[in-house]
Amino acid sequence: MNEQRDVPRRRVLKGGKIVINDGFSAFDCIVRNVSDSGARVKVPSIVGIPDQFRLSMNDGREFACTVVWKTENELGVTFS
Repeated sequence: MNEQRDVPRRRVLKGGKIVINDGFSAFDCIVRNVSDSGARVKVPSIVGIPDQFRLSMNDGREFACTVVWKTENELGVTFS
């Protein structure tokens, strides 16, 4: 498989939350890899997760995200 990203991602295993509705709703997630421009996020299900949201990682970092690809339980996002 060829790498199509401009910036390589680092493997991580960090907890976090996908935050929507101005902070009134959140989904638990696990960040599996990350770079300066995006991440791969694992979730129990993508049902109810919009194409734009805020990713709040347990280490205190937060990112505005746009979904680039998705499977049944993973999302590829870019940081905006």
